[in-house]
Amino acid sequence: MFENYFRKDIAWGGKTLTLETGKVARQADGAVMARLGDTIVLCTVVGARSVKPGQDFFPLTVNYQEKAFAAGKIPGGFFKREGRPSESETLISRLIDRPIRPLFPEGFRNEVQVIATVLSHDMENNPDIVAMVGCSAALTLSGIPFFGPVGAARVGYVDGQYVLNPTLEQTKASALDLVVAGTAEGVLMVESEASELTEEIMLGAVTFGHQGFQAVIEGIIELAERAAKEPWDLPEPAAAEVALKQRIAEIGTARMAEAYKETQKLVRQGKVGEAKKAILAQLAEEGLDTDMAKGFLKELEATVVRDAILDTGLRIDGRDTKTVRPIVAEVGVLPRAHGSALFTRGETQALAVATLGTGQDEQIIDSLTGEYRENFMLHYNFPPYSVNETGRMGSPGRREIGHGKLAWRAIHPLLPEKEKFPYTLRVVSEITESNGSSSMATVCGTSLSLMDAGVPLKRPCAGIAMGLIKEDRGFAVLSDILGDEDHLGDMDFKVAGTEQGITALQMDIKITSITPEIMKIALEQAKGGRLHILGEMAKGLTGARSDVAANAPKVTVINVPKEKIREVIGTGGKVIREIVEQTGTKIDIEDDGTIKIASTSQEATQAAIDRIRGITAEPEVGVIYNGTVVKTAEFGAFVNFLGAKDGLVHISELANERVAKTTDIVKQGDKVKVKVLGFDDRGKVKLSMRVVDQATGADISDQVGARRPREDGEGEGEPRRERHDRGERRPRRDRD
Repeated sequence: MFENYFRKDIAWGGKTLTLETGKVARQADGAVMARLGDTIVLCTVVGARSVKPGQDFFPLTVNYQEKAFAAGKIPGGFFKREGRPSESETLISRLIDRPIRPLFPEGFRNEVQVIATVLSHDMENNPDIVAMVGCSAALTLSGIPFFGPVGAARVGYVDGQYVLNPTLEQTKASALDLVVAGTAEGVLMVESEASELTEEIMLGAVTFGHQGFQAVIEGIIELAERAAKEPWDLPEPAAAEVALKQRIAEIGTARMAEAYKETQKLVRQGKVGEAKKAILAQLAEEGLDTDMAKGFLKELEATVVRDAILDTGLRIDGRDTKTVRPIVAEVGVLPRAHGSALFTRGETQALAVATLGTGQDEQIIDSLTGEYRENFMLHYNFPPYSVNETGRMGSPGRREIGHGKLAWRAIHPLLPEKEKFPYTLRVVSEITESNGSSSMATVCGTSLSLMDAGVPLKRPCAGIAMGLIKEDRGFAVLSDILGDEDHLGDMDFKVAGTEQGITALQMDIKITSITPEIMKIALEQAKGGRLHILGEMAKGLTGARSDVAANAPKVTVINVPKEKIREVIGTGGKVIREIVEQTGTKIDIEDDGTIKIASTSQEATQAAIDRIRGITAEPEVGVIYNGTVVKTAEFGAFVNFLGAKDGLVHISELANERVAKTTDIVKQGDKVKVKVLGFDDRGKVKLSMRVVDQATGADISDQVGARRPREDGEGEGEPRRERHDRGERRPRRDRD
């Protein structure tokens, strides 16, 4: 039944990677079950056999999905089934898409859908790398034109050593979390978060990862030799298309070159649009296919821009290859925000706003590896007005989620420890203008806004985007690329970090690969640009403010014994709710006895602390406390003190003189000052008022002397229950 079943075992980093095909999902063009340890991902590929009419782009879709059953879990929520993709699933979908997209033939327009489904997760091997390898293998076997295969690997850096595909536990202790993908010839994609590592260490990690997945590429090729389907036939470009391209170059090169001499973005766009109209009008007069020509005009733009850079060393806006656009960094631009910054670099601008919250504001994330809380959130928004367009406003797309996560990775290693700065942090980056590298503007704006909010970052962080123009006759690495240079170039290489090292690195290559030499030049050039940007940012703010904003909650941390947590919370949360309602504070209680109290009022915070301390503190002999009389009896008064603690002031301890009736001295509700004398044999607290100056609260024991002996008759007539509370027993009658 499974006569086309094939399996390939690959020894990889001390583990076995298994690729199987021909047993599951046999109707897909390509299907591979990839397994590393007990982590299993099913990867499928299907391609349309024909191109939709009018299709002028390559419709590739990649969907990575995690099934709850892979970890033996039932999804949360009302419907109890997987819903819209999580942020993690979206990011991994992009991770798979980025290295495979450049490897389809130029001009290929057939729709292709790649789906990776996590079927099992062993809580040790991350499924994202397994999914990337499996999808590469499925594409290689499918027959769809694909210039692969692609390999991928994760690289860690522990104790000064690179680690290939570290486990989830090893990743927690690693100074680097880097994913690299590419072909046998070179690297296509890098995504990373690092703890201020040097350019040399980062480049070494990329090289280490590239070498590490060569065995995977060889294994996929060996599997394909046995199981690959017949490759699709690709039609040769028609003679009419070739002729049309030549004609467009003849009549349009000069017009397009003249339009691209304009340095202002919107004016340049207008001139480029006019040039295109003129070219299309002339083609129409000559009876040529203008619909087909529209797709070729983009190629003409790329040729004009790229040739100008390689020939003259000057770019669209007149800069050389290393110059960064003018920068203005402003902070405190929004009066009611906890922290805000407006970062402008040329025609790219980000408004970053920081908000400080409490533990109740943490994001609860439910993943296959378990539920956890995130206290730092960074949300990136790209409204259409930022590029002078109209468009749909809705939930964030893949691009927005990806850009936000890149900036998150850049800032995350620099945040203070949660124990030292117990706030939940949220930053929103609104891109108000865009002409290249808005994600790196978000990094700069986020760093400034957090410091403006008083968050003690280790150091300021900046980011820069690098580009590449590579032809047979040479190449040029571009610093701080424009939007057009991104679209028409061969590389998008983003580097973020501090003056001491790199915290995030992302690279996407649009050609088959780049060399280590180019990566080294790009990293060195990016470092110079990053240090320049940090210098410009310092003109707005050099470091974190000494305190959080006045309208931000002040978080005070106290600790109580773990066994006292139940008393602080109370039955059904009654006690803690009362404290919150009466003081107006926010209170978070952790299992280890850590209590965080947040309020904009120091008086409210202190009131909450006093209430909690009163509940958890134990009375100390000889210490004087403020109290309230809650009950009077013939033999004395019961006083509530130290939170919910009660003690008895015997009638003989109410005053130094003889007291006939308790109510002659105190009544229910009176505020009094009491001293702890000790505890009876049942642990009940014995109190005294007579040794305390009720006006000043001073201890006057030495003035009044020892307590006088009880006189005859004192304590007589007490109700039986009160006598019983004091431990007395009524003599038993003789029943005989």
